[in-house]
Amino acid sequence: MAVVDCELEKELKQFDETKAGVKGLVDAGVTKLPRMFRHPPETLPSPNQNNGVDSNLQVPVIDLKDVDICDRRKEIINDLRKAAEEWGFFQIVNHGIPIAVMDEVLKGVRGFHELPQEAKEEWYSRDFKKKVNFFSNGELKVSTPADWRDTLSCKVLEDECNFEAIPEVCREQIREYMKYIVKVQEKLSKLFSEALGLDSDYLENLRCFKSRSLACHYYPVCPDPHLTLGGTRHSDLGFLTLLLQDSSGLQVLHDNVWIDVPPVEGALLTNLADMLQIVTNGKFKSVEHRVLMPATLEPRTSIACFVGTDDLQKPFGPIKELISEDNPEIYKEVLFGEYMNRYKL
Repeated sequence: MAVVDCELEKELKQFDETKAGVKGLVDAGVTKLPRMFRHPPETLPSPNQNNGVDSNLQVPVIDLKDVDICDRRKEIINDLRKAAEEWGFFQIVNHGIPIAVMDEVLKGVRGFHELPQEAKEEWYSRDFKKKVNFFSNGELKVSTPADWRDTLSCKVLEDECNFEAIPEVCREQIREYMKYIVKVQEKLSKLFSEALGLDSDYLENLRCFKSRSLACHYYPVCPDPHLTLGGTRHSDLGFLTLLLQDSSGLQVLHDNVWIDVPPVEGALLTNLADMLQIVTNGKFKSVEHRVLMPATLEPRTSIACFVGTDDLQKPFGPIKELISEDNPEIYKEVLFGEYMNRYKL
């Protein structure tokens, strides 16, 4: 029978009841990493192995400039196909979102997380069915170390009414940012379809890229960054993630080597998620990634836009046009809603 660590269980409960998140610990003047955030050594970067990183590799950068010009479009599609098959991650530039809009939404999200505790605790909730909630870690369990991160989650952003539930300090910035994200999403839907050798509206008709939600993460300065993580290694569960980040920390696992993914000026980081790997029958990759806590005097902010379907009961499996005798199905159909319930955001 497993022995319950009562002291750690108490620590988790007390932390959650503050409704202040990790930022609350920092504001309280914590100088030593609480035990609930300590990760086992085998999950952390090794200081003797250059953090396990190959500095000679970098995530591909794809320029979408002139994407509607025929020859240029073919070049972009080839670059995208290669990145999707080999990396599962790539940066896109000239995507159409003004840098000023990107800067403002990061500033707005950081502004929310840096509000006084009493000004944001009304949004603190572990009811993940809410359209908007503020929390620290999707689950707080004795068996799993917590990540050094707070999150403002904004769901179902294809519905204009849901924007009104977003805290005022970042509401208009998020609203403006999402106007452009929709266009990027539609553009990528066509490019991915064509990269698979399908009609440009194929994935749109499949309703793969119809829903949008945000996880607005905040990683406060950490007293012992070498003992914890901002995000445990994982792959994303939907179809696609579009990430905006303001500083380093993110790493992607490529050929069993961790690769740093620092922000690129004006770029939007794109990573394929599990459902896209399933429907492409493994042609496109969903890969694991993590967030380190660098020794820095500045907090990190990132905004992940999760793109999925608007039909939670729709079954998804390998696209029939991609299946052949030489390329048999390797995945079974799965209900999108059931798959997403594995992960609380």
